[in-house]
Amino acid sequence: MGTDLSFLREQCARTLDHTDLPELGQRVEGKVRDSYIRGGRRTLVVTDRVSCFDVVVGTLPSKGQVLNQLAAFWFEKTRAIAPNHLLSVPDPCVSIVKECRALPVEFIYRGFLTGSTSTSIWTAYERGERVYCGHRLPEGLRRHEALPQPLLTPTTKAPKGQHDELISRAEILARGVIPEALYAEIERVTGALFAAGQAWARQRGLILVDTKYEVALDADGRLILIDEIHTPDSSRYWYAEAYERCMAQGRDPEQLDKEYVRRWLKDRGYQGEGPIPEIPIDVRCEASRRYIEAYEQITATPFEPSLEPPLPRIRRNLGL
Repeated sequence: MGTDLSFLREQCARTLDHTDLPELGQRVEGKVRDSYIRGGRRTLVVTDRVSCFDVVVGTLPSKGQVLNQLAAFWFEKTRAIAPNHLLSVPDPCVSIVKECRALPVEFIYRGFLTGSTSTSIWTAYERGERVYCGHRLPEGLRRHEALPQPLLTPTTKAPKGQHDELISRAEILARGVIPEALYAEIERVTGALFAAGQAWARQRGLILVDTKYEVALDADGRLILIDEIHTPDSSRYWYAEAYERCMAQGRDPEQLDKEYVRRWLKDRGYQGEGPIPEIPIDVRCEASRRYIEAYEQITATPFEPSLEPPLPRIRRNLGL
């Protein structure tokens, strides 16, 4: 189904771009997820919205389902490394999770010198910067080359419509944002998660290039993994088999993530400011195809898209 572009074209007219489910509690709209909070639980509805440069730029067919189900796959697979907030998945686009106190920092793990945004490690390196989020980088590295060792590079967590900002471990501790002992635990846990993600990706013929982790504290003060993990929204994936060939030819590695959309926008002069170019259906379908292929490649399971209109299906599955 992932290669059926005619199906994806039809689905472009039926994407889930917003929700209004007051029966579920207080609504908090994120860039991609709509959260509904009631009691000690949160209902996460993963929409088809796509965010680039910290701005929602449109929708992609079946994207919400891919993200929700792939996050559930990874949450289960990494549960022995880090506890997470997932309680159940009652709908292809919905997760019921434990309500936690999110920490105001996103933790980006990077294994390669790459990226295209203004805050990416490659952009900084190309400008001549050799200290990135507190890490000193050696001279002579090439674009898309593996870093000497994976680096944890935190950013501030900006509200919707604003941009995340790079920050270092030293700055986080100096500002008192996170205590030193908790930060050390986060370093240990996210490092183990990234190593496990890279190892699994290699088995599936992929390279997990970089990824974002969001963490929180539960009611007992335990560190909990939240939001999503190792999805094409939060992570960059390259095809392992093609990587060396692309590097030898001076080409960008072949990828399976939302970088395709980001580069399409950047080629048209958009990087998060000003009017958003309308993304053509063909580009939306190709991006969706890549999301679906990522799901199938990572999970070794065929993707089965829901053919029902999403909102009525969600209401039925949640008993609303």
